[in-house]
Amino acid sequence: MINVVPFLSLESQHAEIRNEALRAIEDVFDKNWFILGEALERFENEYAHFNGAKFCIGVANGLDALYLSLRALSIGEGDEIIVPSHTFIATWLAVTMTGAKVVPVEPDIHTYNIDVQKIKEAITPKTRAIIPVHLYGQACEMDALMKIARDNNLFVIEDNAQAHGAEYNTGKTGNFGEVNATSFYPGKNLGALGDGGAITTNSENFAVKIRALRNYGSSKKYFNDQIGVNSRLDEMQAAVLQIKLKYLHKWTTARRAIASQYMEQLQAVDALILPTTAKGSSHVYHLFVVRTPQRNELQEYLSSHGVGAITHYPVPPHLQQAYIHLGYKKGDFPISEAIAESCLSLPLYPGMTEEMVSFVCNKVRAFYGR
Repeated sequence: MINVVPFLSLESQHAEIRNEALRAIEDVFDKNWFILGEALERFENEYAHFNGAKFCIGVANGLDALYLSLRALSIGEGDEIIVPSHTFIATWLAVTMTGAKVVPVEPDIHTYNIDVQKIKEAITPKTRAIIPVHLYGQACEMDALMKIARDNNLFVIEDNAQAHGAEYNTGKTGNFGEVNATSFYPGKNLGALGDGGAITTNSENFAVKIRALRNYGSSKKYFNDQIGVNSRLDEMQAAVLQIKLKYLHKWTTARRAIASQYMEQLQAVDALILPTTAKGSSHVYHLFVVRTPQRNELQEYLSSHGVGAITHYPVPPHLQQAYIHLGYKKGDFPISEAIAESCLSLPLYPGMTEEMVSFVCNKVRAFYGR
């Protein structure tokens, strides 16, 4: 009898890989080499192959992956970077850390990804790059976006933190841009046992530069050619991620099945706006996000009845205190604000049973049937 469904549980996934993961951790422990070793090299090679990219560089977290991607492209003060107005704030923070200026562009109200048709309006002579975010697990409309970038001589840096394995037409996310960033935060579709991130690229020059940047700006010990940082994906995390990568397709298939059950069981609830997938895009359902004017009331009702549901994200970046200096006010990005005020993420993770999904859907329907 189901009476509680948490927003996220890693229990099923970790039970499935427990023995393999512990052996991998034990192997690292016994080798006594914990930074920039064989485990990281193996994972980098396998993740690059998974993404269809030539190179992968493991770093400490997703924010560093974005920041170092920008640094690799020599982006800094005086440059403008086009970013989504609706995204996790890390996308903006990475740009700010370089000294460049964020230029927000509104999302498509249906897919929640950056509205490609609005990007052209934001381009100025100072624009250097576009950062599309494959939000919630759905691939952005990359063909049109890449054409805009080529026509305007702009770099593209994909933020692929929520979309491991997603595709646009025949291309994998994380393989369109010059350099592309991802996160392996534990709750991601491919999650570490702590913080972790990576950068993928098809440019050997960028790969060499990023490897140095992540390691104090050094490609040879004690010789520092750049102003770098300390941001290495450690051996333990790399070893576990290599194990998890083998299961990612299976877990993605499970996520899509759960999403399909939600769509089927909630389609008759007129007050809910269910996820939409754009033509040519695939969705790996990092999150299953619905929208409703009664978001807060629904969230409270679900919580009181044993269902975990979370808001991603309740305050858009332009209204965060951290960015008050940019002078934006409520109403400047109305689509982002509307999404922030109405979106709710329902539980979705490998290991959820049909009974658990039905329990969540029954509670949602009960709320609207009161």
